[in-house]
Amino acid sequence: MKVKKQIVPEILVSDYIYALPEEKIARYPNSQRDNSKLLLYDKGKISECVFSQLPGFIPKSSLLVFNNSKVIRARIFFRKATGASIEVFCLHPATPSTFEESLTSAHCCSWRCAVGNAKKWKDEILEKVFEYEGKKYSLKATKLDVKADFLIMFEWDAPVDFSQTLDCCGNIPIPPYLKRDSEQIDEYSYQTVYSKLKGSVAAPTAGLHFTDNVLTALKDKGVDFEEITLHVGAGTFKPIKEKLAHKHEMHCETFIINRSTLEHLRSKAGDVIAVGTTSARMLESLYWLGVTADDNDTFSLSQWEAYQHKNEAEMSVEEAFTRLINKMDSQKTVSVRASTEIMIIPGYRFRTIKGLITNFHQPESTLILLVAAFVGDRWMDIYDYALNSDFRFLSYGDCSLLFNNE
Repeated sequence: MKVKKQIVPEILVSDYIYALPEEKIARYPNSQRDNSKLLLYDKGKISECVFSQLPGFIPKSSLLVFNNSKVIRARIFFRKATGASIEVFCLHPATPSTFEESLTSAHCCSWRCAVGNAKKWKDEILEKVFEYEGKKYSLKATKLDVKADFLIMFEWDAPVDFSQTLDCCGNIPIPPYLKRDSEQIDEYSYQTVYSKLKGSVAAPTAGLHFTDNVLTALKDKGVDFEEITLHVGAGTFKPIKEKLAHKHEMHCETFIINRSTLEHLRSKAGDVIAVGTTSARMLESLYWLGVTADDNDTFSLSQWEAYQHKNEAEMSVEEAFTRLINKMDSQKTVSVRASTEIMIIPGYRFRTIKGLITNFHQPESTLILLVAAFVGDRWMDIYDYALNSDFRFLSYGDCSLLFNNE
């Protein structure tokens, strides 16, 4: 593919700081999912209601796109004979390399992991005893190499796959800013009611507010649904430490997209609402994968590739998705695994979505930059309103419905 000059806005990360008092961070989930507060931003006006009222604000012509990834019990605590506790946090699979294959592995697999109290772990094999169907088994962890993340081989003797082993040995990886250990309540509350496919190590939190009642009310109104699977990685919590946003290295995420989903998205161009930043990022990536389909042998998008093409003649969403569908047909496949490193920052123009349902994010994060790109300079007014109106922030906090009315 011909290399084009990068045209990336120089965004000062310091312009996207706001004061977030500790008491505004929701440490625990709301007692009822859809009883959370909902901020509405539409046609420049800010208002609020309760999330259970969401269906009243979604146009019936809309297509809501959900991320159905399920959070795995990715944090494993081993205890050495000395009494030292070692935390192993599974980030992404190495061998086998896909979540589906690794989580269904029998007896052995390897993952890239973050390790807590790593200085206490020398070269010994860590072991954790667990119980399955009344019998005791063991899970062993061996360090293979130490780079930015640890490469760790897991071996277990129970007659189950790695997903079931994690269910027996692991803990739900709630965000570090909650400053507490995971508890029984997180087993249910840190999963969306529509989660299906295991692989995320962080929840797609905008979806945590949905209940069966809200989903039914939306269906009864005639709103369409579509699901994608994008396994959310720990990189979603990675702070931006650079002064300029374009110097930040964005994490890569993979997602699975079906031909039928692309056809549905194409037919609903202009009426799509993303449930969460993961869905928004995936939808925008699809557009650019379509734009570059003839020049790209793979279904992958680099961090600034969209900005390399943005000054070219505009391609409609319908045409971009048609090109992706044609590419899938040429490869004789009805679904593909795609990857994206796209970083959406102010100055970016959204192509695929007219609305975004999302929580309130950390200052100086890639997520706040995405929100600011979507609503423009009003992002601070929106956050000021939420801060002054007792909204709860971050993963277990309240929600917003934002419309892009440019």
